[in-house]
Amino acid sequence: MGQSPPAGARRPPPPPAAGDADALFGLEDLPAGPAPAGPARSGPLIGPSFRDSPAARRLLSVREIHAEPAAAASPRGRQILARFPEARVIDVESHWRIPELHGNEGNLERWVRIKSEVLVLGEKKTLATRPNGRSADWIAPGVANGCAMACAYCYVPRRKGYANPITVFTNIEQIIAHLGRHIGRQGPKQEPNQCDPAAWVYDIGENNDCSVDALISENTADLVEAFSRWPTAKASFATKFVNPDLLLLDPRGRTRVRFSVMPPQDSRLLDIRTSPVEQRIAAAADFLEAGYEVHFNLSPVVIRPGWEQDWTALLRHMDDVLPRAVKDQAAAEVIMLTHNRNLHELNLAWHPRAEDMLWRPDLQQAKRSENGSWNVRYRNRDKAEAVDAVRRLVASYAPWLRIRYAF
Repeated sequence: MGQSPPAGARRPPPPPAAGDADALFGLEDLPAGPAPAGPARSGPLIGPSFRDSPAARRLLSVREIHAEPAAAASPRGRQILARFPEARVIDVESHWRIPELHGNEGNLERWVRIKSEVLVLGEKKTLATRPNGRSADWIAPGVANGCAMACAYCYVPRRKGYANPITVFTNIEQIIAHLGRHIGRQGPKQEPNQCDPAAWVYDIGENNDCSVDALISENTADLVEAFSRWPTAKASFATKFVNPDLLLLDPRGRTRVRFSVMPPQDSRLLDIRTSPVEQRIAAAADFLEAGYEVHFNLSPVVIRPGWEQDWTALLRHMDDVLPRAVKDQAAAEVIMLTHNRNLHELNLAWHPRAEDMLWRPDLQQAKRSENGSWNVRYRNRDKAEAVDAVRRLVASYAPWLRIRYAF
């Protein structure tokens, strides 16, 4: 109050929203009950305007937007600015170089609040599709980077420093055109593999959560629509957030949603601001009926006392509540925890309780990553034994769940 706005600011910020924006995103925040069904579906939906609901605003209540001028002036950028008309807009030269965000150690005390209140707009300068071969055949150019959720093990913040708000890339037309050319060059898939028997699979959410991004812009909807028209390819993204608005799209079987799940007691400590695990599992049938392929990520698997018993309970719950139609087409990825020394130190400033579970020098070994930072993974023997244990648990309690790969 009484201070001058920073250079480049165009509008004053609104007053803080009521409620605790740092609290967990709970089951009670999601609307329940039927809503009008679309023409291609016969079952009930959950509400068509979730992005305007109090629950969505609790997760993402943007008060400040750092924007590259070209991104702000683009059609997608103008749509986003119109969606948050009260937000203060600050011009920045580069979405990667914002010293007051990424270089300000004092932001650690506001780690979660910044995710809710700050947005960055930029243009994706380098459009490259990279081979993968695990979760997908290819990693598509991202349409966003960062997340409004705050999972303690997330690898994305490692490059950003002391704040990790969502960066939305506004040149969506160029990204989709790039993908169209890449898909065209591949031609039909000649041999089945563990990614998919017939389609080239493109991960469209490597550094972001597409379900959360759909609260901000139409980037996710545009990608789903584009892939629905490409008969040789399929989009894929992992999510920990149930966004009912995605049920109103028409994926025509060309988008694979991978709901990430873990024992709820782990999730309550590690998956900050996400949809509850039970809600993610319960949403699978609705998404399948809406035309998505639905898979699951058993991720991350964290070794701790009692972990096998809790994963057993989770798999039993999935077997109890999921309908046969979901089970018949489901597959899973098993991903063991990978942590990072820099992220460990960052987490100690805002969520030290998580590190009691994530940072286990007695079980972990260090390995330098491609970008030069130190990652820690479970020692080879411990990891192999844990993967074998997960496979046995799935075979015993969810035998319908085909494991596509384990890492």
